[in-house]
Amino acid sequence: MQSIFWTGRLLSRALRNGLASISSAAELNVFNKKHPYLVSVVCGFPKDIANGRTRKGQFGDDAWFATNFQNADVIGSSTACVMILDRNESLMRAANIGDSGYMVVRGGRVVYRSHEQQHYFNTPYQLSLPPPGHDRNVLSDRPESADTAEFPVECDDVILVATDGVFDNVPEPVLVAEMRRAQGLAADPQKLQSVANSIAWMARNLSFDGCYMSPFAKSARQNGIDAIGGKPDDITVLLAIVAL
Repeated sequence: MQSIFWTGRLLSRALRNGLASISSAAELNVFNKKHPYLVSVVCGFPKDIANGRTRKGQFGDDAWFATNFQNADVIGSSTACVMILDRNESLMRAANIGDSGYMVVRGGRVVYRSHEQQHYFNTPYQLSLPPPGHDRNVLSDRPESADTAEFPVECDDVILVATDGVFDNVPEPVLVAEMRRAQGLAADPQKLQSVANSIAWMARNLSFDGCYMSPFAKSARQNGIDAIGGKPDDITVLLAIVAL
C-alpha cells in the first residue's frame, strides 16, 4: 500500500512538473512569437499630370483639394479600398467598394483578389456626397455595400492596392510578373519602391496608348461598345510585403 502511495505521489509530481514545463514552454513560445508587419511604398500620378498640382504622397485632384481646403465641403464621389493587418492573428481584413481593389501574390501566383462592384459598365459602386438638392440625381452607395474579406497572410506575401487607373490599363499577368519582382525585398525598400514606380509608370503610359487593347477596352467590347486604347485616369499604387 505504501509503495502504491509513494508511486502515486511520484507520478503526480512528475505530471505536475511536466505540465508546468509545457505551460512554461507555451508561454515562452507566445512571448517569442514574431508578429507580421508590412513594409510598404507608394507611387501615383494624377490624370492630368502636365497641368495638375502634385504633392508628395497625394495623387489626384481630390486628394490635393481635400488637404489644402480643409474648411470647404468636399463634394463628389469615390471608390474605396481599406485593408487592415491583424498582427496578433496574422490576418488581413479588407473592405472594398467600387473598382479600386487589391491583389495578393504568394509564391508567384495570385491567392486573393478583390472583385470590382459595378452598377453597370463604367459605373462602379461609390461613396458620394452630392451638392445640396441633387441627392436623387447621384448614385450613392453605403459603406455596408462594400465587399469584405478576411484571409491569412504569410511572410513574403506581396500585396498590391491600387485604383482602377491601374487595373483598367495593366493586365493581371503583367501585374503578377511585376509583383514577383517584389518578393524578398522587405529589407530593401528602395528596390521595392522601384517596382511600385514601374507599375505606376506602366499604367500611366498604357492609359494614353490609343492603339492598345487594354482591360478597359476589352470590358467595353463585352458590353457592346467598340472601343480600343487605354483609359486615362488618376493612378495610385500601394505595394506592400508581409515581413516578420
